[in-house]
Formats: sequence, structure tokens, C-alpha cells
Amino acid sequence: MVCLVNLQTLNIKVRSTLQGLAALAMVLSAATYAADKNRTDERPWCDSFSPDKTDLFDTGKNPFFFLWPGYRLHLQHEKDTLVISVLAETKMVDGVKTRVVEERETKDGKLTEVSRNYFAISRTTGDVYCFGEEVDTYENGKATGHKGTWLAGVNGARFGLMMPGRPAVGDRYYHEVAPGVALDRAEIAGVAESFTTPTKTFEWCLRTRESSGLKAGVKEKLYASDVGLVKDGAFVLVGIGCPLCDGKQAAP
Repeated sequence: MVCLVNLQTLNIKVRSTLQGLAALAMVLSAATYAADKNRTDERPWCDSFSPDKTDLFDTGKNPFFFLWPGYRLHLQHEKDTLVISVLAETKMVDGVKTRVVEERETKDGKLTEVSRNYFAISRTTGDVYCFGEEVDTYENGKATGHKGTWLAGVNGARFGLMMPGRPAVGDRYYHEVAPGVALDRAEIAGVAESFTTPTKTFEWCLRTRESSGLKAGVKEKLYASDVGLVKDGAFVLVGIGCPLCDGKQAAP
């Protein structure tokens, strides 16, 4: 009976010790999470990139960004539209052959902006880089300016990162590095988001928060895997054009 009592006492002490260790582990885990979160919040914005330019191509895709000629995304908010089209055109910028991607935006049925963006993708990492943007703004059908236009290698501007091949929460990077002209940047805020459009629900979406080094404000975007942009601020995806997907175009 004495031995039994001793064993029970020992079991109680062991359980108490294990509970204490479990509690300690939870405290340490919480402390580590808090420290990691602080490090993420304080992570600097990356504004300098050094890929091998011979590894950059004008055609390709990563899970969230397409550079396939003919690929098109149609987003809409009420009467306003945003159409993103990967054109058959290319352009040499800063020693790299880039793909031209056009963004055409309307408001109440009237054209407000057309931008031609120049992108290239790394065949090794899948990173998509932005080498510039030429912007035309419109009012009442007439061109009114070109604010935000820049090209890498001109007036001190440098190319930025448009979309990482392997995005991770906490990544912070500049899309555009044109001081005084364009300093758009993005932070990866989520990689397992769910989002429903008028036609489909997408799982495992990438969520970014975009801001600018020149002005205040934050805009959220969502990218669906193997689709691309499905939400841009108030704009939501309503249609996809993909000649390669429907067999009308050979694989690039």
C-alpha cells in the first residue's frame, strides 16, 4: 500500500511537471510569434533586385501572373471596367526584352486611362519584374496627360518586382522604383484567402496590400492561382479570355 501511494504521488508530480512544461512551451510559442510578427511588421521594403538578365524572358507565367500573349482579364465595378490584356507586342527596356501588358480603365462607360506596362519573367525563379509603364489619361474622350510614366534605366529609374514566384506572408517589395514619379509597392498579406466572384469561388488566393512611397492610401488586391488578378480595390473579375486555354492558340 505504501508503494502504491508513492507511485500515485510520483504520477501526480510527473503530470504536474508535464503540464508546467506544456504551459511554458505555449508561452515561448506566443513570445516567438509576437517577435516574428514584430520583425515582419518592421521588415524593410525591398527596392533593389539583381536577377540574371539573361534568365529574363518576355513570355511565361508563375502561379499568380500570366505573360501569355492573348491572355485577358475583365474586371468590373458597377459601370466601371478594368481590362488587362497581354499583348503580342514586346519592347526592349534596360537591356531586357519585355512583354507589353495593357490596362484599359473606364468610368461610367468613358475611357479614363490606358497604361502599357513592361514585364519580364525569370525562368529560374518565376519572379515577374516590372521595367516601366507608359500612361495616357483621358477626360471626355481626350488625352490629358501622361502622369506616372517611367522606364527602367531612364532618369535613374530601376526595375521593380511585380510578383514573386514564391510569395510568402510578410514579403514587402517595390513594383516601381522611379523617384518622384512612381513608387508603387506591395506587401503579401495572405496566401490562403477565399474569394467569390459573380461566376466562381476561388480558394488559396494571394492577398496583397498596395501603397505608394509618394502618396497616402492602401489598396487590397487578390490573385487566384492559375488565373491572376481577381480583385483590384472595388473591381472584381467577371471574365477571362485565354486563347491558349480554349485551343485557339499554340503554347508560347
